[in-house]
Amino acid sequence: MGIALVLVPVVLMLLGFPIFIVLLSAATVFVLFFAKVPAEVLQQVMFGGVANYSLLAIPFFLFAGEVMAQGGIAKRIVDWVLAMIGSLRGSLPLATVGTAAIIGSMSGTSATDTATVGRLLLPSLDKAGYDPRFSAGLVVSIGSVAIVIPPSIAMILFGASAEQSVPRLFAAGIVPGLLITLIVAAYVMWYARSHGVSERNAFKAVGFAKATLAGVWALGMPFVILGGIYTGLFSATESAGVASIYAVLVSRFIYRDVSWRQIWDMAGEAMYRTSQILVIVAAAAVFSWMLTISGSAASAATFIKELTGSPVIVLMAVNVLLLVVGCFLDPVSAILVLTPLLLPIVTQAGVDPVHFGIIMTVNLSIGMFTPPFGLNIFVAQSVLGIPLKTIYAGLGPFIVLQIIALAIVSYVPALSLWATRFVG
Repeated sequence: MGIALVLVPVVLMLLGFPIFIVLLSAATVFVLFFAKVPAEVLQQVMFGGVANYSLLAIPFFLFAGEVMAQGGIAKRIVDWVLAMIGSLRGSLPLATVGTAAIIGSMSGTSATDTATVGRLLLPSLDKAGYDPRFSAGLVVSIGSVAIVIPPSIAMILFGASAEQSVPRLFAAGIVPGLLITLIVAAYVMWYARSHGVSERNAFKAVGFAKATLAGVWALGMPFVILGGIYTGLFSATESAGVASIYAVLVSRFIYRDVSWRQIWDMAGEAMYRTSQILVIVAAAAVFSWMLTISGSAASAATFIKELTGSPVIVLMAVNVLLLVVGCFLDPVSAILVLTPLLLPIVTQAGVDPVHFGIIMTVNLSIGMFTPPFGLNIFVAQSVLGIPLKTIYAGLGPFIVLQIIALAIVSYVPALSLWATRFVG
């Protein structure tokens, strides 16, 4: 049985089948040939996997991200960041980092962040004379911070899978997200200085005031979303709906950058992407159920515990596993399949479940830009037109930087957990 359950998904993945087909096929083989349960259980588990209130946030955050990216919100954020830091050496890559963090606090998705930031700042980076490899590596990697900085769709999925509080996960992701941002910002400042890049303009208070006035509605979006959650005005799921309404009102009536027809098209795109995610959620629910029923999850947990001794080593082994998995699976699939497997292992080792949620999120955010199948890489290639050779050549330093951030987040749990004290 074990060989069949491993062989089926591996062969299908090598043949290029979609991940939900891979997961469903493995579970179907298990039910039909090995498990003494009726086949109807597959449909029951699939529908049970998506029958989770917190998952309602996904289509709304995706829609808000689409409106923000295609409307004037993202452009005004870039203008505001540049007006604030334009006098610093390396202001353009710094603006790229800062803009990615701010947009990530609105969209919750790495691909949207990468595409939006790349469209707005990559031409300016090239024009300023930065090495194309550095620019490509920066844009492709920094978009992953959207998975860590709340609101994060990956955290919503982890919360649903691990039965953990989404607001607590959001709170726990704030400092790790800022840590990643600061580490990358420090590196790009060093890069600009060591390579003699001098693109910068004198800070002008008038220009900054104008940019702030023009961007105040755009900059208000994160405060509306997170402020509403932590003041108790609405839940994390309701905040997604509020974010959508806010994005539409600002883009349509204040900035007047989008038409109703464009908003309709954005809603259709968000619906399509939601269906892609939820079909994986349903398939992963079946696959996780299969791992539990077959005893594979318990066997893997026992193996890891016997292989490693101290909690430090357990966490290191889990981190290595997640980094490798992230190179091949998207965060949605990895979270839904591996959370039921790994959560009991790390909790027995004394790791807080919320802290582990952040560790897992940071791990899989790195997977978004690590070869060979990092999603951000292909977003940059298809949407931004960057050659794969250039992207791969520029990613090395940013992979190292974010692994350093991962190590700090993993072994200093207070960075993640201190903010959760203020969340009920």
